[in-house]
Amino acid sequence: MLSACPIKDDLSVMKIFDDKSRLTGRLHSGLFVVLLITLVCLLGYLTVKVRYQWDISQNGRNTLSEASLSILKNLPGPVQVTAYATKQDVQLGDIRQIINDFIAQYQRAKPDLSVVFIDPAEQPVLTQEAGVQMNGEMIITYNQKREHLTAINEQAFSNVLMRLARTENKQIVSLQGHGERRLDGQANFDLGEFGKHLLANGYGTESLNFSIAEDVPAKAAVLMIASPQVDLLPGEVDKIINYIDRGGNLLWLVDQESLRGLLPLTEKLRLTLTPGVVVDPQAKQLKAPMTFALGASYGQHPITEGFDYITVFPLARQITINENAEWRSVSLVETAQQGWVETGDLDGDIAFDQAMDVAGPISIAVALTRTVQDREQRIVVVGSGHFLANMYLGNGSNLDFGMNLINWLAGDEELMVIQPRSTRDNSLVFTEFELGLVVIIFLIIVPLLFMASGFAIWWRRRRRL
Repeated sequence: MLSACPIKDDLSVMKIFDDKSRLTGRLHSGLFVVLLITLVCLLGYLTVKVRYQWDISQNGRNTLSEASLSILKNLPGPVQVTAYATKQDVQLGDIRQIINDFIAQYQRAKPDLSVVFIDPAEQPVLTQEAGVQMNGEMIITYNQKREHLTAINEQAFSNVLMRLARTENKQIVSLQGHGERRLDGQANFDLGEFGKHLLANGYGTESLNFSIAEDVPAKAAVLMIASPQVDLLPGEVDKIINYIDRGGNLLWLVDQESLRGLLPLTEKLRLTLTPGVVVDPQAKQLKAPMTFALGASYGQHPITEGFDYITVFPLARQITINENAEWRSVSLVETAQQGWVETGDLDGDIAFDQAMDVAGPISIAVALTRTVQDREQRIVVVGSGHFLANMYLGNGSNLDFGMNLINWLAGDEELMVIQPRSTRDNSLVFTEFELGLVVIIFLIIVPLLFMASGFAIWWRRRRRL
């Protein structure tokens, strides 16, 4: 009888201990559930209040380029986008959602950019009055100016914004009548592709033939002389010199051939254009001809500020700045650090001749300024017309450098940005089998594995209690 009491007391103690253990386990489980719910609610709150994105696509296709962001900074006022789109398109599906998602990239950088949708089927009269031709067409309005846009991509949209940002339609006048490169030409020698980019960026282009026109038009923002193939008449040269004397801006593209009667212009600008072609051994290492001068060293100038890209100047010639008090001059591009100016025959093996050739580095582009009638006159001379030609415009960052030249010459230096790029990503297309496999793995197998692991953990804990 006496020995039964301690056993009973021990059983009571063990029962109390088990009850406390169960209570502690339940409290821990309850606390875990509360913390888990709190964490989920907190994450939900953060997803509403804080938004951040990572773009892992090739070429950053889901993120605006620095060029587009720079353009948006030059639009201080609100931008209105009116999209004429039906709720569903036979080919594109929910075209409104596509446009809305695309515009959202710009709205994150510019909150006062708004978008309004109009259904062409429901409001045909309003659509016709707006001059809309196709489903999904957009009209972008800024400062009472408007542009139509039918393509939904960053390059097209940003170019529209750049055109709207310009305060006036400035004219680029190109000299013609002597076999010059044409801004509307399609031949490899011509500058047709560059001319298209000028138009896309809000510039007007027109030709100037002194046999028809008496003088350079007063509305010309920039006069372009692009590699004439026959000599200019003395009277034509005089008109160009008079244009320079009046303070006109000039872009002169000079090839390795004769100056074609424009020697007085070099004297006016205090420049010396050395005969011969720049030879750059570095180009050969990049599997390009040695006569392609690679631009990688740039002078300190608004045209080249922040410009850290390679440019390619085929068959370039040296330009030397002569000291003078009239012009403020800057060498824009130096090439051929280990090269030279080849004055001999380019056929066969090319080698440096210390007695005849000029050792590098070689300046092939210069910018000149002076004050004329309280206004800054701007001139750029480039020793290669090929670098903007249709055949070579796509090499390196030639297009960007060329646009920077025009923007600076025309007084639009705030718009000197790298041209927006089209995305390079290819569409990801699954076959029916591959799509079914993805569905089975991620929507069935993976959730079942999570459920099974959760059940196993619950069962093990239940057996311990």
